Order: sequence, then C-alpha cells, then structure tokens
Amino acid sequence: MDNNQIELLGDNHVSTSVETPLRPDAFEKSDSEKIKNIQGHFSNIMEELGLDLTDDSLSGTPYRVAKMFVKELFYGLNPENKPKLSTFENKYGYKKMLVEQNITIDSSCEHHFLPITGIAHVGYIPKDRVIGLSKINRLVAYYSHRPQVQERLCLQILTDLQETLGTKDVIIVISAKHLCVSSRGIKDKNSLTTTIEYGGSFDDIAVRNEFYKQINNFQPNNLNV
Repeated sequence: MDNNQIELLGDNHVSTSVETPLRPDAFEKSDSEKIKNIQGHFSNIMEELGLDLTDDSLSGTPYRVAKMFVKELFYGLNPENKPKLSTFENKYGYKKMLVEQNITIDSSCEHHFLPITGIAHVGYIPKDRVIGLSKINRLVAYYSHRPQVQERLCLQILTDLQETLGTKDVIIVISAKHLCVSSRGIKDKNSLTTTIEYGGSFDDIAVRNEFYKQINNFQPNNLNV
C-alpha cells in the first residue's frame, strides 16, 4: 500500500472488522514490559523530531506516554480489564424502555491516534434480565479505551449488551468530535460524527422515535434511519 492509499484509508475511517484487530500474542508481555518497550520507541520518535531528551521538561515524557498508552488510553484492549456485567432478574416485570444517556466517550482514532470525544446514549427494553446502570457506563468506557473507529465502537457496545441482556432490543447513539478532523486534514473545528446501531424492537420506527425523544440533543424527525 503506497502513502496515498494510506492517507485515503485514514481519512475515510474505514474499519475492517467488528472485532478490534489484535495479534495472537497481544498479551504475552506484561504491562511493565510493554511500558518499557514503548518508552524506548517513543524516545526514538522524539529524537527523530529533534527534541533534546536531556531537558528536564522532556526527559520523563517517553515513560509518561508509555504508561498512559498501556494503563490509561488503551486499557480496553486487554480483556482482563473488561468490567463484570452483573445482571439481575427482572422481578418487577419492567417491560418499558430504559435509557442511560450522556455517557462520556473518551476514545482514540486508530488511524491517527488522536482523541475522539463525545457522548453515547444507550437504551434497551428488558426481558428476563436487567443490568446495573453503572455497568452500561463502564462497558462504554471499556470499549472506548482502545484505538477505535466510531462505527466499530457503536457495534461493539451493542452486541455485547445484546448478549449480556439476552435480548436484541438495544439501541446505541454516539455523537463525537474527532481531532483527526478538527486538528489535521480539513481542520473543521465544529463538525460532529453521529453513529446509530439498534436491533430487535428498535427496528420499528415508532419505538426508535420514543428513544430519540428521551435524549436531549436529537430530534426524532431527523433520525428516521
């Protein structure tokens, strides 16, 4: 693939799979080993940029970046960090829609490793099981904290919740700002990207519109998709 094709792929935000692409040996090294290796690689990047790593302000940057990558920004790559999604018997027989909205999205674009920031709205219609509300937020955070494409992020949250809850009646809306759009390339500071995924009862436009009415930043007449 030549450089022009590489740029085109990144600008189009193409993803190749619902699963995050990982090597089979992705977790054979410990976090400490990964931090040490990334620290060395990032030192080389800074040196190539002409930065003086003997400066007090810069000397610790390679370690800080390496630790940030492994422990903070991309902790969602490791399945050991996945939150335990406790569900409970739906003893009340609650059958109406439940919406958890304005969940923080704090992710990174896998094509440029620049931030993706925004909000997610999640709705579902319970059957036999319900889930603790904070678990939805934790699941969104888990899948967000890895190099991502927004379309994949939306699908990963949807399919995981559908499996966990034992129902297809789940809907996800994500609206986010991509710094790879606002800080490079077109440098559009104001645009947002919105992705919507749903299944089950939400295939019905009337049910989707009921969900859209519950989230403050969307008008149902504009989301008949």
